[in-house]
Amino acid sequence: MLYQDSYLIIADYLGVSSTTAIILLSIIAIWSLVWKGLALWKSAHKDQTVWFIVLLVVNTIGILEILYIFIFSEMKLESKKSRTNLKIRKKRR
Repeated sequence: MLYQDSYLIIADYLGVSSTTAIILLSIIAIWSLVWKGLALWKSAHKDQTVWFIVLLVVNTIGILEILYIFIFSEMKLESKKSRTNLKIRKKRR
């Protein structure tokens, strides 16, 4: 009953019916879940643990996830492998 009362309060505040409020909240939840899933999948496959944790914990209705997918994951940062290979090459000289 508490949840139904919460929806009624939100619906009254927004000036919409409770059905409309439930539909809008469902759309927002699905939108967020899709983007979060894509961003988590991409960060896991790129072995970016810090990004994975941040994306998992922070909820921004998909905004941070979209920025990660299209901007931050495409940035070419020097990886640990390339730094290790560079150190090995320097030692061999």
